[in-house]
Amino acid sequence: MKKRYLLFAMLLSCMSCSDDFITKNPPSDLNSDGFYRTEMDMNQAVLSAYGNLRSLYNQQYVRLGEIRSDNTTYSWLSGNPANEKGIDEFSSPLLPENNFLASCWDDSYKTILRCNIVIGRIENIEFKSEALKAQYTAEARFLRALIYFYLNRIFGGYGVNGELLGAIKVDREITQAEAYEMGRNSLQEMYDLIIEDLKYAENNLPESYGSTDIGRVTKGGATALLGKVYMTMAGYPLNKGDEYYKLAIDQFKSVIGNSRYSLVSTYKDLFEVSNKNTSESLFEVQYKKGTQGGATGSPWNNNFAPRFSDKEVVLVGDKGGENSPTQDMSNAYEVGDPRKYVSMRDGWMNAKTGAWENEKYVCKYYDVSSSGSDNDNNWIELRLADIYLLYAEALVRTNGDKQTAIDYVNKIRERARNTPGDPEIAPAADLLRDYTLSDFSTSNDLLLAIEKERRVELAFENHRWFDLVRTGRAKDVMTAEQKFDGYSDFTWSDDALAYPIPMTVMQSNPGKIIQNKGYTQL
Repeated sequence: MKKRYLLFAMLLSCMSCSDDFITKNPPSDLNSDGFYRTEMDMNQAVLSAYGNLRSLYNQQYVRLGEIRSDNTTYSWLSGNPANEKGIDEFSSPLLPENNFLASCWDDSYKTILRCNIVIGRIENIEFKSEALKAQYTAEARFLRALIYFYLNRIFGGYGVNGELLGAIKVDREITQAEAYEMGRNSLQEMYDLIIEDLKYAENNLPESYGSTDIGRVTKGGATALLGKVYMTMAGYPLNKGDEYYKLAIDQFKSVIGNSRYSLVSTYKDLFEVSNKNTSESLFEVQYKKGTQGGATGSPWNNNFAPRFSDKEVVLVGDKGGENSPTQDMSNAYEVGDPRKYVSMRDGWMNAKTGAWENEKYVCKYYDVSSSGSDNDNNWIELRLADIYLLYAEALVRTNGDKQTAIDYVNKIRERARNTPGDPEIAPAADLLRDYTLSDFSTSNDLLLAIEKERRVELAFENHRWFDLVRTGRAKDVMTAEQKFDGYSDFTWSDDALAYPIPMTVMQSNPGKIIQNKGYTQL
């Protein structure tokens, strides 16, 4: 196999960004020392970092997050849950040589590199406004923290040496020679960097922007993400416990108390293409169809359509079949829950044969104005409903006010009740009724109700797998799901809670980079 360099030692490749925050073309070489001279240069460099998010959200995070969970699978592997969940040698994202892993790692560090260029070089540039200079730095640090948050949830785990390890810490521009001397940092060190970046972002980002800059991250986005980071650190594998749940509560209360944010009136409205960056949104990855080659459009119409459905659902250029909902996911919705109709379908009518095809697919990201892989949907990474439910969970885990926790869950259920559902299914009389304290005998019962509410409210938004890992529920839930599919002897091991470091990375620095437990150390 041809040896590849570590991604973070490679030169940046050129990429498109935008004058309305999407389509502006940066100079041909963003690494050029002669480029970083003005405020405008740095603005383009920041937008380039935003633009690179699309390479990750188009496929990689869905593959290694949502599809990893009991929510979805690959529809063309139906009938073999070992394949569906990536366990065996033929399709497994678990194997170090799998291309999904390498692509995720490479694209993540490309984005981090772009952020590091901004952070490292902006100090040498004279700005008319120091606040704007700090804002650009804060945006780059938020994006770097976001990517490291994903990297450490995907690859962070116990190494073959028994230590709890995270990704490789690259917090500045480095030379190729330096890259070959680098190994993984402790998971705690990586989270320390994430927290430091997010605190800076929280203190230096504006509350909002003018119309030409809608989509850039705000103070509220940084506050929310920091809360999620604390929530994750409280659980597996760092297991920081109550202290960090309480830190998360403080962050969530700050977001919830901000009058700029409110739930969109119906669940359906939240995902309408015309309703980008709503009052519920804390951060969205921006997409725009119609640019040259479809470079900035979103691909989920095609990717998530049923495999071989051709034009029966959407124009499926790449045959679809990715991120197909499981039967267990379909069953998770209460009868008549309108969120199911907005989010997924249980099958489709084949006009050629007249037969009903029992093949489930995600429709939450459907762009009715487009039918191919160049669509206008944004990816909502952070939104208020997510924060409400995390806040409720943190209150219960710290033996806080359970009634307040239930109230915030009920706000989510009330909004769902106000949503138009499947016209062929009459709503149940007690559809999504409000919970009361008397419904739960124990705190664990309430936590399971919150978990279920998160599953259906945030379905196909790439939260489920990370929720299961941090709460210590992944093994039990995934084993049960495989048994539900008819594989009663299936067991889920601890090693499956973290992905292996990609083989290309291990080969680049043999002996320097420690592999995760359960995989071969080079």
